[in-house]
Amino acid sequence: MKRFQTLIGLAGVAALVAATPVLAHARLVSSNPAANATVKAPATITLRFNERLVAAFSKFELSMPAHHMTIPVRTTVSSDGRQIVGTPSSALANGDYTVTWTAAGADGHKMTGHFNFKVG
Repeated sequence: MKRFQTLIGLAGVAALVAATPVLAHARLVSSNPAANATVKAPATITLRFNERLVAAFSKFELSMPAHHMTIPVRTTVSSDGRQIVGTPSSALANGDYTVTWTAAGADGHKMTGHFNFKVG
């Protein structure tokens, strides 16, 4: 009898979990420049996410790790809320760059990530 009650209890928990919507987190789905791409110096950098972002907690930074430099970039979240667009303060020189992003979706969880690209 105890085994039957345990099975019923587990079935109930499984049903509750299946009925609860899974909380999604902001996930980077594409970028321009693309990860690991070699490009001419872009005027803007665009990161596209799978869901609307909370603008106050969503941004990215741009750096040249080989030179231990952070490149000033002004970021904004697009009107549809799914993109972070950044404009470097000056033209990017040839070299390797890293984009390090932070994005928060409606669930309030901050997600982070990074990718590299090359200007040359």
